[in-house]
Amino acid sequence: MKKVSSGSNGAGGAARAVPLDATDRLLLDELARDGRITNNALAAAAGIAPSTCLGRVRALVERGVIRGFHADIDPAALGRDLQAMIAVRVHPSARSHLAEFGEQLAALPEVENVYFIAGADDYLIHVATADSGELRSFVLDNLSAHPAVASTETILIFEHVRPGHHSTA
Repeated sequence: MKKVSSGSNGAGGAARAVPLDATDRLLLDELARDGRITNNALAAAAGIAPSTCLGRVRALVERGVIRGFHADIDPAALGRDLQAMIAVRVHPSARSHLAEFGEQLAALPEVENVYFIAGADDYLIHVATADSGELRSFVLDNLSAHPAVASTETILIFEHVRPGHHSTA
Protein backbone atom coordinates (compact mmCIF):
# COMPACT_ATOMS: atom_id res chain seq x y z
CA MET A 1 0.00 0.00 0.00
CA LYS A 2 1.25 3.47 -0.80
CA LYS A 3 0.88 6.51 1.31
CA VAL A 4 2.28 9.92 0.74
CA SER A 5 1.54 12.73 3.10
CA SER A 6 -0.19 15.50 1.27
CA GLY A 7 -2.42 18.44 1.96
CA SER A 8 -2.32 19.36 5.63
CA ASN A 9 0.76 17.28 6.46
CA GLY A 10 2.67 17.27 3.18
CA ALA A 11 5.69 19.15 1.98
CA GLY A 12 3.61 22.11 0.92
CA GLY A 13 1.21 22.47 3.84
CA ALA A 14 1.14 23.08 7.54
CA ALA A 15 -0.50 20.64 9.94
CA ARG A 16 -3.72 21.89 11.46
CA ALA A 17 -5.35 20.87 14.70
CA VAL A 18 -8.96 19.71 14.50
CA PRO A 19 -11.19 20.14 17.55
CA LEU A 20 -12.15 16.71 18.91
CA ASP A 21 -14.36 15.94 21.88
CA ALA A 22 -14.13 12.86 24.12
CA THR A 23 -16.58 10.90 21.95
CA ASP A 24 -14.60 11.65 18.78
CA ARG A 25 -11.42 10.49 20.50
CA LEU A 26 -13.09 7.29 21.70
CA LEU A 27 -14.38 6.56 18.18
CA LEU A 28 -10.91 7.16 16.72
CA ASP A 29 -9.27 4.95 19.33
CA GLU A 30 -11.69 2.09 18.59
CA LEU A 31 -11.27 2.49 14.82
CA ALA A 32 -7.48 2.54 15.15
CA ARG A 33 -7.68 -0.71 17.10
CA ASP A 34 -10.12 -2.35 14.67
CA GLY A 35 -10.87 -0.59 11.39
CA ARG A 36 -13.43 -3.29 10.54
CA ILE A 37 -15.57 -2.76 13.64
CA THR A 38 -19.26 -2.57 12.78
CA ASN A 39 -21.08 0.71 13.26
CA ASN A 40 -23.35 -0.90 15.89
CA ALA A 41 -20.36 -2.18 17.89
CA LEU A 42 -18.60 1.16 17.56
CA ALA A 43 -21.73 2.98 18.74
CA ALA A 44 -22.05 0.62 21.71
CA ALA A 45 -18.39 1.17 22.66
CA ALA A 46 -18.95 4.93 22.58
CA GLY A 47 -22.33 4.79 24.33
CA ILE A 48 -24.14 6.58 21.50
CA ALA A 49 -26.90 5.69 19.04
CA PRO A 50 -25.81 3.97 15.81
CA SER A 51 -27.17 6.84 13.69
CA THR A 52 -25.20 9.34 15.78
CA CYS A 53 -22.10 7.19 15.46
CA LEU A 54 -22.41 6.97 11.68
CA GLY A 55 -22.84 10.74 11.45
CA ARG A 56 -19.80 11.38 13.66
CA VAL A 57 -17.58 8.99 11.67
CA ARG A 58 -18.70 10.60 8.40
CA ALA A 59 -17.92 14.04 9.85
CA LEU A 60 -14.45 12.84 10.94
CA VAL A 61 -13.82 11.65 7.37
CA GLU A 62 -15.10 14.92 5.85
CA ARG A 63 -12.92 16.98 8.23
CA GLY A 64 -9.85 14.97 7.21
CA VAL A 65 -9.31 13.43 10.65
CA ILE A 66 -9.86 9.94 9.26
CA ARG A 67 -7.75 9.84 6.10
CA GLY A 68 -9.10 6.54 4.84
CA PHE A 69 -9.78 2.89 5.44
CA HIS A 70 -7.48 0.28 3.97
CA ALA A 71 -6.15 -3.23 4.29
CA ASP A 72 -2.68 -3.39 5.83
CA ILE A 73 -1.09 -6.00 3.57
CA ASP A 74 2.17 -7.66 4.54
CA PRO A 75 4.62 -7.06 1.65
CA ALA A 76 6.23 -10.47 2.33
CA ALA A 77 2.92 -12.13 1.40
CA LEU A 78 3.37 -10.55 -2.04
CA GLY A 79 6.95 -11.83 -2.41
CA ARG A 80 8.56 -8.60 -1.24
CA ASP A 81 10.45 -9.93 1.79
CA LEU A 82 13.16 -7.26 1.99
CA GLN A 83 12.11 -3.93 3.46
CA ALA A 84 14.23 -0.84 3.93
CA MET A 85 14.07 2.80 4.87
CA ILE A 86 15.98 5.05 2.49
CA ALA A 87 16.98 8.55 3.56
CA VAL A 88 17.17 10.88 0.57
CA ARG A 89 18.82 14.28 0.42
CA VAL A 90 18.06 16.45 -2.61
CA HIS A 91 20.28 19.08 -4.15
CA PRO A 92 19.60 22.63 -2.91
CA SER A 93 18.63 23.63 -6.46
CA ALA A 94 15.81 21.03 -6.41
CA ARG A 95 14.20 22.23 -3.18
CA SER A 96 11.50 24.17 -5.02
CA HIS A 97 10.22 20.86 -6.45
CA LEU A 98 10.14 18.79 -3.24
CA ALA A 99 6.40 18.06 -3.31
CA GLU A 100 6.57 16.94 -6.95
CA PHE A 101 9.54 14.71 -6.16
CA GLY A 102 7.63 13.12 -3.25
CA GLU A 103 4.68 12.35 -5.54
CA GLN A 104 7.04 10.75 -8.09
CA LEU A 105 8.48 8.53 -5.36
CA ALA A 106 5.03 7.51 -4.12
CA ALA A 107 4.08 6.32 -7.61
CA LEU A 108 6.86 3.71 -7.70
CA PRO A 109 5.62 0.15 -7.08
CA GLU A 110 8.32 -0.67 -4.50
CA VAL A 111 7.40 2.31 -2.33
CA GLU A 112 5.23 1.67 0.72
CA ASN A 113 5.39 5.14 2.32
CA VAL A 114 7.02 8.50 1.69
CA TYR A 115 7.84 10.86 4.55
CA PHE A 116 8.94 14.48 4.03
CA ILE A 117 11.17 15.07 7.05
CA ALA A 118 13.17 17.73 8.86
CA GLY A 119 16.89 17.43 9.41
CA ALA A 120 19.86 16.73 7.18
CA ASP A 121 17.77 14.58 4.81
CA ASP A 122 14.63 15.60 2.97
CA TYR A 123 12.76 12.31 2.58
CA LEU A 124 12.54 8.97 4.29
CA ILE A 125 11.17 6.31 1.95
CA HIS A 126 9.86 2.93 3.10
CA VAL A 127 10.35 0.36 0.33
CA ALA A 128 9.67 -3.36 -0.02
CA THR A 129 11.47 -5.49 -2.62
CA ALA A 130 11.92 -9.18 -3.37
CA ASP A 131 15.63 -9.25 -2.56
CA SER A 132 18.83 -7.23 -2.23
CA GLY A 133 19.37 -7.16 -6.00
CA GLU A 134 15.96 -5.57 -6.54
CA LEU A 135 16.65 -3.09 -3.72
CA ARG A 136 19.99 -2.18 -5.30
CA SER A 137 18.30 -1.66 -8.69
CA PHE A 138 15.62 0.51 -7.08
CA VAL A 139 18.22 2.76 -5.45
CA LEU A 140 20.41 3.01 -8.57
CA ASP A 141 17.62 3.42 -11.13
CA ASN A 142 15.17 5.62 -9.22
CA LEU A 143 17.27 7.55 -6.74
CA SER A 144 20.98 7.72 -7.57
CA ALA A 145 20.21 8.37 -11.25
CA HIS A 146 17.66 11.11 -10.46
CA PRO A 147 19.11 14.59 -11.08
CA ALA A 148 17.49 16.02 -7.92
CA VAL A 149 19.07 13.47 -5.58
CA ALA A 150 22.29 14.48 -3.84
CA SER A 151 22.66 11.40 -1.62
CA THR A 152 20.92 8.36 -0.19
CA GLU A 153 21.39 6.13 2.83
CA THR A 154 19.68 2.73 2.95
CA ILE A 155 18.74 1.12 6.26
CA LEU A 156 17.45 -2.47 6.20
CA ILE A 157 14.42 -3.33 8.33
CA PHE A 158 14.81 -6.59 10.27
CA GLU A 159 11.54 -6.36 12.20
CA HIS A 160 8.65 -3.93 12.50
CA VAL A 161 7.03 -3.80 15.93
CA ARG A 162 3.82 -1.81 15.93
CA PRO A 163 2.14 -0.63 19.14
CA GLY A 164 -0.91 -2.78 19.84
CA HIS A 165 -0.08 -5.29 17.08
CA HIS A 166 1.98 -8.42 16.61
CA SER A 167 5.48 -8.15 15.19
CA THR A 168 5.95 -8.26 11.41
CA ALA A 169 9.02 -8.17 9.27
